[in-house]
Amino acid sequence: MDKKEENTEEQVVNPWEVSSSGGKIDYDKLIDKFGCQRFDQSLVDRVQRLTGRPPHVFLRRGVFFAHRDFNEILDAYERGEKFYLYTGRGPSSEALHLGHLIPFMFTKYLQDAFKVPLVIQLTDDEKCMWKNLSVEESQRLARENAKDIIACGFDITKTFIFSDFDYVGGLDGLFMKFQWVVGIFGFTGEDHIGKVSFPPVQAVPSFPSSFPHLFSGKDNLRCLIPCAIDQGENGKMSASDPNSAIYVTDSGKVIKNKINKYAFSGGRESVELHRKLGANLEVDIPVKYLSFFLEDDAELEHIKKEYGAGCMLTGEVKQRLTQVLTELVERHQTARSAVTDEMVDAFMSVRPLPNMFN
Repeated sequence: MDKKEENTEEQVVNPWEVSSSGGKIDYDKLIDKFGCQRFDQSLVDRVQRLTGRPPHVFLRRGVFFAHRDFNEILDAYERGEKFYLYTGRGPSSEALHLGHLIPFMFTKYLQDAFKVPLVIQLTDDEKCMWKNLSVEESQRLARENAKDIIACGFDITKTFIFSDFDYVGGLDGLFMKFQWVVGIFGFTGEDHIGKVSFPPVQAVPSFPSSFPHLFSGKDNLRCLIPCAIDQGENGKMSASDPNSAIYVTDSGKVIKNKINKYAFSGGRESVELHRKLGANLEVDIPVKYLSFFLEDDAELEHIKKEYGAGCMLTGEVKQRLTQVLTELVERHQTARSAVTDEMVDAFMSVRPLPNMFN
């Protein structure tokens, strides 16, 4: 493809759609469009130095690849100033898939490493509006999703989970300029008023005054927001297509079947050709999943080297991925089974967190 053709490719990344006419998301274009900076090694090293912890695998491997003003957060932290974390979930399905888990896995690392409080917004009102769900069903899904979030291991003494129907704090975000909303979310004159009105609801948790029971008198407290663009290899993962992702409710047998049947391979058409040319790692989905979820850097590099050279076959790579994801999902299922309705109530209760910065 020449540069002229490349420049005509269009991609859409917003809270409701992730798509690209070229099939893949151009991260450089995304970074430029949203005024971000790439995570570089110096920033990863600085996080390790300030926290005294090894950087998370998602940082080491560029899964979280860009930021806005993260250096300012670290500058303040180095001066002894704390911050809080804010992330969220739109509860549109009964269970989360692994793509949904990634921001929460990373957020837990940030909470533990920096020892800071966290607020988690469940946008049940948004899903009621966009997914044509009843209020009662949206609220039920929010509580079910809260159990999966709690199962990630968040510290209850530092975490407040809230649903929009039950709690929408402060009015600060309601005074966002319309031009900001249009610029950030890409609205046009064709979008209905519900879409335009929702961004302030998602913005208010980034203002500490939205949580007077937590941050009274701390109006200048900074907020760090870990988030994802929620995409698969060819766009947004679909919670309505059970074969498009691995779900935290999947059994080992289902996981094995999905990987063997649906995970696109970069292996060659025959064993002989594969031994000769090696796998195309750029298009191999099992390798991409291992890059996310296989903790051991040395093993990952070994697999890439052997598979890329044709010494390892597709079946072997898929077998290892099946082991990794089955162990991950089974650990999550065990943790979730221990989450009771009373625990959900406790995480979602409006209460002070006296030890949130310790």
